[in-house]
Amino acid sequence: MATTAFDVVIKELEERRESIAQALISGAAKDFAEYKDLCGEIRGLSRAHAFITDLVRKMENDDE
Repeated sequence: MATTAFDVVIKELEERRESIAQALISGAAKDFAEYKDLCGEIRGLSRAHAFITDLVRKMENDDE
């Protein structure tokens, strides 16, 4: 299967989300405000991931 632009974006979202999660696990947040900011970024990345994967699924179903 050929790699699409969607695949690249999804991979980047997953890598960034995992990177932030690992930073949180290791205690990288200096304070609660930074912790909340990082959690918000994870939430935003997760929403973008869900939106893009839903879009890909719909586009694949339209092709059938």
